[in-house]
Amino acid sequence: QVHLVESGGGLVQAGGSLRLSCAASGNTVSVNQRGWYRQAPGQQRELVAAISAGAGTIYADSVKGRFTISSDNAKNTVYLQMNSLKPEDTAVYYCNWFMSYGYDYWGQGTQVTVSS
Repeated sequence: QVHLVESGGGLVQAGGSLRLSCAASGNTVSVNQRGWYRQAPGQQRELVAAISAGAGTIYADSVKGRFTISSDNAKNTVYLQMNSLKPEDTAVYYCNWFMSYGYDYWGQGTQVTVSS
């Protein structure tokens, strides 16, 4: 079992920045990919950024150059630094850990709202 807790969402004006954190606890040894997804109202959940054991860092085209994913392995925490935010970045952001045994763990989600 892996338990994920996100923090750092909020309301920000366009052009501003936010930093999301995802702290993991439990049996985290077998993680294959750690990442962030987002889901806007009426839309499917989409991958924003991830750190993959095999492929390195991955970014959605829409956030390249603006968002940075990083991790502190000693703290079992993954971060998403979001700069130059746009109204279209508004969504609920979810932390995801995909394990080597094929199971997904999700956080509860944190709301990010970017006003124009």
